Amino acid sequence: MPTATPSSTFQDLTVDPPVRGFLHSPQAGNGDGLILTHGAGANAHSPLLAALADTFSNSGFLVLRCDLPFRQLHSGPPRPGESARDRAGLRNTTAALRKLIPGRVFLGGHSYGGRQASMLCSEESGVAAGLLLLSYPLHPPRNPSQLRIQHLPRLRTPTLFVHGTRDPFGSILEMEHARSIVPALTALLPVEGTGHDLGYVRGRSPEGLAEKVLREFTDVIGRAS
Repeated sequence: MPTATPSSTFQDLTVDPPVRGFLHSPQAGNGDGLILTHGAGANAHSPLLAALADTFSNSGFLVLRCDLPFRQLHSGPPRPGESARDRAGLRNTTAALRKLIPGRVFLGGHSYGGRQASMLCSEESGVAAGLLLLSYPLHPPRNPSQLRIQHLPRLRTPTLFVHGTRDPFGSILEMEHARSIVPALTALLPVEGTGHDLGYVRGRSPEGLAEKVLREFTDVIGRAS
């Protein structure tokens, strides 16, 4: 298990939407930064995000776990019409993190957060140097005809998909097809036996997953450089 790194509250209230979250500062920074955000039913305290933040910070990344704008406003899932504001919040978050580091900014998110991150990068290819998409919600459970892939052919940001083999939001085969239409360099890390939560549920966490995600992600961004 990764060693927990100290985190501090971070906010930038000079922008709209504002930026709010938790900053993990590495002891020996590599100059790069990673933003991690949550799914529709979670927040920045997600155990998955916390584990990844610790692992990436221990390896030298400055990591910011952030609450999306919809979560800053209410406790329920995102409402119709809020997604554009959530993407604007992610754009503001990348700008805030860029002021703190000399290197690259990477963008990651679980489920809804990852989808919004990928949509933002498809709209603005220079907003992040790489994407980490955790449990991308390819379609609603039991409704595979409602695919959420319309923006993927415009995505030119190197991307690692991390996906459970039992995720009802998309099978591994469906995810392989989805990433095949992305013109950028992509990779898929299947997580055996896990669902949409990737095994981070009820106090449990899969041994070594965060470290494996780090290795696969650094490989993708290294090959894309």
